[in-house]
Amino acid sequence: MTQRRPRPRSRAWLVAAGLMVVSVFAAGCNTQPVQAQTGASVSNGSGQHTIENKGSDTLVNLALAWAEAYAQVKPEVRISVTGGGTGTGIAAMLNGTVDIANASREIKPEELKAAKDKGLTPQQFVVAGDAIAIIVHPDNPVQQLTLQQLSDIYTGKIRNWREVGGENRPIVLLSRESNSGTYVYFLENVVRLGKKSDLLFSPDTLLMPSSEGISAEVRQNPNAIGYDGLGYVTPDQQMVAVAKDGNSLHVLPSKETALDGSYPISRALYMYTPDAPPDEVKDYLAWVRTAGQVMVADLGFVPLPGR
Repeated sequence: MTQRRPRPRSRAWLVAAGLMVVSVFAAGCNTQPVQAQTGASVSNGSGQHTIENKGSDTLVNLALAWAEAYAQVKPEVRISVTGGGTGTGIAAMLNGTVDIANASREIKPEELKAAKDKGLTPQQFVVAGDAIAIIVHPDNPVQQLTLQQLSDIYTGKIRNWREVGGENRPIVLLSRESNSGTYVYFLENVVRLGKKSDLLFSPDTLLMPSSEGISAEVRQNPNAIGYDGLGYVTPDQQMVAVAKDGNSLHVLPSKETALDGSYPISRALYMYTPDAPPDEVKDYLAWVRTAGQVMVADLGFVPLPGR
């Protein structure tokens, strides 16, 4: 196994997971399998099939855990998992070099158009839920912020921690790179507050290549603020409670607050296939969405409803 390692949906991912995807994409799995351009339908000559799985760094640890567990269920199927970001995974899927793209955002209209131009109809599968945690150094006295304050911080309107109740220190902004689905989600739903807007991250924002990069910088920099999937938060970081607005309660991210929608930066996590999946991929995705859900909470994510 290879080991490398758009409007707000804070409350809506459960509906997407429980209703739309189950009905639409489960039905899609019953269509005639399309095997062109994918590696899963090709045996290596020893009877083993390989499923190439690439994309979201948020999902990569969970995808690796699924791949290792599935090897015990179906040893004849090998799952090769790599990260690189949602955009990278979807591009690879459309280029025919992977069978499954992991994504921490929905596929973009321009990506769907590129798929259509290739004669493809990407299939979407919700595989888990997530909360995006706002993290700071444990010595930072700021313990709660509103979405508006976060928007003002990340656009550079607020530049000093004392403006939000902290010490007289400059704020160091950390973000994922633009090929990250988490970056896109955060831009649309936090920086732009879910509105049609041309707001952008401050040019002073440090773009980090991975979730681990943000975590490492937060640990060592008392002025830093970053965001990460809940599964990447460690005890040596401080999570900030977030409120939708000045009249709402501040809520810490957790499995429970993501599930009930009270934490305002919650989302669905996806796997995409370029078309109706061939049998090996279809069986694997069905396992991920059922038996595979038992390890979701252990890795800090939110299982699908009823799992």
